[in-house]
Amino acid sequence: MLKLKLNKITVKKLLKGINNESHIRIMEVCGTHTMAIAKAGIKQLLPANIELISGPGCPVCVTAQEDIERILILAKKREVIITTFGDMLRVPGSTGSLQEMQAQGADVRIVYSPLDAVNLARNNPEKEIVFLAVGFETTTPTVAFALEDAHKTGVDNFSIVCMHKLVIPALKALLSDQETEIHGFLLPGHVSTIIGTIPYEFIPREYQRACVVSGFEPGDILESILFISRQLENADYKVENQYKRGVKTEGNKIALEIMDKYFTPFNSLWRGMGEIKDSGLRLRPEYVQYDAIFKFGLQDTLVQLAPSGCICGNILKGILKPEECALFSKMCTPAFPVGPCMVSSEGACAASYYYAGGEVIGR
Repeated sequence: MLKLKLNKITVKKLLKGINNESHIRIMEVCGTHTMAIAKAGIKQLLPANIELISGPGCPVCVTAQEDIERILILAKKREVIITTFGDMLRVPGSTGSLQEMQAQGADVRIVYSPLDAVNLARNNPEKEIVFLAVGFETTTPTVAFALEDAHKTGVDNFSIVCMHKLVIPALKALLSDQETEIHGFLLPGHVSTIIGTIPYEFIPREYQRACVVSGFEPGDILESILFISRQLENADYKVENQYKRGVKTEGNKIALEIMDKYFTPFNSLWRGMGEIKDSGLRLRPEYVQYDAIFKFGLQDTLVQLAPSGCICGNILKGILKPEECALFSKMCTPAFPVGPCMVSSEGACAASYYYAGGEVIGR
């Protein structure tokens, strides 16, 4: 559909259609949805029986603590310049964060594209430029294009810490988890622009769950919840695409091809979810020279993990809510985060902290 313009009449019409009387738990698996829902006050508008829960949709939040610790080791090396998107700066490790290390003299720089990191390497041949490659299928193609640029132009002082994750294996793990009760999914719009809608078909077919690929405007999200409610009411489970203006059934073939050229799936650790089969991406053997962990010999490094009392893992699985954490808004705030769900601009804890009451739409 086209972008839905909201007013009080439209909101009331959408809410009137969401009339399923059963208790329904709908999980969004996209950090942008998490923030949009909180900011618009959508939870406050819905009937009491419709429960929205946040899943593992924030890439910074699901990054394993082991990866954070190895990044901090890399940042201590004088010949290394760490390049990253801003959200990774304040993720705490056992010896501090990248932001704290930056204050102590480490060369850590925010970039807006992986290609910026390649250009930095090209202009600083005496330094080793390491890019922190975090994200789902949405950002992975941009890293692949950066690798293509570095490879074709002979930039050999550029490498990445590959922490890319895949959404589909995570969804399968959630649906197989007996602790997690989910009746429907708001599927991620950004990821779906890359992978399309076909990979989600196992959800209704094998698990009889409702699912809708949703856009990001409040109207998109409300309409997607309406679609999920109707699927559940009629027991008509399928993959619906509410975000047709951005998502094609087959996805983006060019992006998928370059991802496959440089990366291959492997069993990857997710915060709070453990190791999930074929859920991460690593560089193919022919491009291992761009793997910073291999390049600096950190693949077998034992890391010390500091216990924090953070329940981010259970929040990411939809078992607990941010407000149920003893640290929430007390010891753990955006200014002084204990866990990554409070650090990231797409984290469930940050969304709850900033928009506890929400700027309720349509009022």
